[in-house]
This record gives sequence, structure tokens and C-alpha cells, in this order.
Amino acid sequence: MIMNGVTMEVGAVASMRYVSDGIKAAKLVMQHTKHTMLVGEQASIFAISMGLPGPTNLSSEESIEKWTNWKKSKCQPNFRKNVLPVDDCGPYHAESSTMNFGEGACLDTKRTSLDNTLSYKFGIHNHDTISMAVIDKKGHIAVGTSTNGASFKIPGRVGDGPIAGSSGYADTEVGACGATGDGDIMMRFLPCYQVVESMRLGMEPKLAAKDAISRIARKYPDFVGAVFAVDKNGVHAGACHGWTFQYSVRSPDTADVVVYTVVPEIANA
Repeated sequence: MIMNGVTMEVGAVASMRYVSDGIKAAKLVMQHTKHTMLVGEQASIFAISMGLPGPTNLSSEESIEKWTNWKKSKCQPNFRKNVLPVDDCGPYHAESSTMNFGEGACLDTKRTSLDNTLSYKFGIHNHDTISMAVIDKKGHIAVGTSTNGASFKIPGRVGDGPIAGSSGYADTEVGACGATGDGDIMMRFLPCYQVVESMRLGMEPKLAAKDAISRIARKYPDFVGAVFAVDKNGVHAGACHGWTFQYSVRSPDTADVVVYTVVPEIANA
């Protein structure tokens, strides 16, 4: 996903196979279509037709070995819930007690579920999101996010990477935000949109970032994620929950890239 903070144009691709450079494909969507997002096989066809290399086999020896070992471990951990079998590779079917579509079924306030034997946990070793914000000499701001997605995701899954407002958001009048972590949860809150709009209302980047993360943590205390915030003047900060987060900054005031470490705050009892 790429976003132009001057025009508010967005280009994104999702579930794109056989093309390695997702961020270039997203930029092509923004530059050469009136759409915001293309997905799946048609996204690949579009990217290749616009000149990107492909189709290319993106599997590596490492990824094949990782997938093979996961299959040998009965496809554990994975992202399924309320299904049977709970400790095998399927085929899966819905657990009977959850097949309730009667009145009020969608309003259950409890997140009880028949999770698989090993529940999947996000961390620094099982996803690869990169989010970046740039401010040029004229003060124009852009943001981009690229990811291969979560390891062992269910086929067809789209996370927060291509979602403007979730993995990234930019407005030249205000600033920008980038995010990483458990995208399935974070995209429900649009944290980067929240960060930028909070800064628009006068919050400093540090407080805006903390506020966005705390909103998620109140609903999902076990979630793992982080955001960085930067205002139009280059003032930046980060906030995280469930892990220690690092982000990097390069500016005219520094001779090299500076890495900042953000430690999660302990929630109030």
C-alpha cells in the first residue's frame, strides 16, 4: 500500500502472487488506475502488464522447509477457531455449537472459541511488515507499507498491510503513521487513521501513538502491535503493546540512520 499525503490517493494490492515487488505494484495501481486496490490473480496480471517482472516462483528453500515442517506438525499453530478437527490439517468443518444463526447470534459479547491446540501468536519472527513515512524538501508526505503476511495464514486472508488507515496513513497537512503487528486485530481499529486525526486535533505524536495503541489494548489485552507517528515538522514517536518495538529515522540533522527503541507501557491495574 502506498499513500500520497498531498492528494490522498492510495494504491494497494493484496493476495498477489508471482510478483515480488508489491510496493511497486501498489504504486502502479495509484498512478495508472482510478481504483484504490487490486487483489489476487488480477492484481498479478495487472502488475506484469505494467512492466513488473513475472510470473515468478516466490518460494525459497527456506520457506518450503518451513511449510513442510508445519505440515508435519499437523498444521499447528494456525488461525482457525471454532472448527473440527482441532489438531490436524483438515478438512475442517464448523464446530456444531457455533452454528447458531438465530436472533441475537451476532451480538454475543464473549470471545469464547474452540481454538486449535496451539494458538497462533504474532511476534517479530513470524511476519515481515515494513512501513515507512517520508517527508520531502517541500514538506510533502507519503507513506508505504509492504508485507508478505502472517506465516501459515489461511489461503485468501488479507491483513492490514493494504488497508489505508490501518497499516499506514498520511496527510501532508498533519503528518503520517505506520503500523505493524497483529493486522487482523489492528485493522478493526484503523490505528494510523486515528493517530493522524489525533495529531490534527492537537495531540503530540507521542500521545497520539499511545492513544491509538491503548484503544486496541483495552479490547484485546493480549494483542501484539506497534505504531510510529510523525508530524509535518518531523517530530516523531512510537508506541507498542506486547513487545519491544524499534523504528528507524533518517533526517538532515543526523549523519546516519538512528534506531529508536520503544518499550510497552504496563497497563494500569
